[in-house]
Amino acid sequence: MAKQIDGTNGDSEMKRISAGKIVIRTFLGIAICLSLAGFDGFTQNRQGSRSVTNKSHSRSGLSPEERELINQAIGVVCTDRRQDPKGSMPIDEMQARPSLPIRSQEAQAGAERAQRLLSVARNLVVESLRQLAKNYGFNRSYEARLQRAVVRVTAVSRIKPDMDARDNASVLLSRPRTISFGTIFLAGLPSDEGMISVLAHELTHIADGDDESLRALFQAVGSHASDLIGQEVRDQRAEELACDLIGVMAVRLFVTKSPNYEPLTRRIARSLEHNCVDEDEGDDEHLSPRSTIRALLALNHSLVRELISGREEPMPSRGAQRP
Repeated sequence: MAKQIDGTNGDSEMKRISAGKIVIRTFLGIAICLSLAGFDGFTQNRQGSRSVTNKSHSRSGLSPEERELINQAIGVVCTDRRQDPKGSMPIDEMQARPSLPIRSQEAQAGAERAQRLLSVARNLVVESLRQLAKNYGFNRSYEARLQRAVVRVTAVSRIKPDMDARDNASVLLSRPRTISFGTIFLAGLPSDEGMISVLAHELTHIADGDDESLRALFQAVGSHASDLIGQEVRDQRAEELACDLIGVMAVRLFVTKSPNYEPLTRRIARSLEHNCVDEDEGDDEHLSPRSTIRALLALNHSLVRELISGREEPMPSRGAQRP
């Protein structure tokens, strides 16, 4: 994820996500790599330098028992991905694939799925944003900002497949009604849950807008994550992680609202599976994929318990700090 300046219009920003994409951006040192710093598994034009290791923040605020539970939950997610016929492709595998034509069967199926789920994802993002703001104590004074964010989210109406974007999805804020999806990305997310997690991530960047309406909320999430996992999560990293968190929350809501016969664990795991990489690299704008999973689970203890037990957890009590 990252915000980027559109080279054709200096005053417009592009927010880019790529399935949790963190990145190996050397693969396209052209237009796609424009400049990273602002979107999801996903990219920005303030182009920070690549960093294979993540900066230390302080000692982790997690207890040994909590860390062990999170490790178990990560194991569940990544093991189930390999067994799931609709499991998401990890980011590093997407990056290694050759480009897919727009008219390929995989890309067309993914584009149709994304377009079909877009209206669902919009509603889930609005609900998740309001819940996240409540969880972090943003009171009525924040309502005007949230309302601007909601208006922007509800205006998004089109999915545009893009062969050159490969394993990325992005939005130009000068054209905020369209989400562009790389064809490899479309093909790499064969489940509704996986697709919703990415759509929600991108919609959250759109919600923030060029006025950065949600910056304070993003930084609160980043600060909390920093304290929990002992790594720096601020500035663009905080936005990317908050967008990922909304993606996870949106999927969890979707699972509740659209029950079926698939195991609960499998369905919620799909919101994280694209981070189950072998090549685990981050940069100045993103945590590495595996650090992203760890941070998201540290922020969401009920999800950890659900992944391990396979049973739905009760809703957190009012005022809980961990969504």
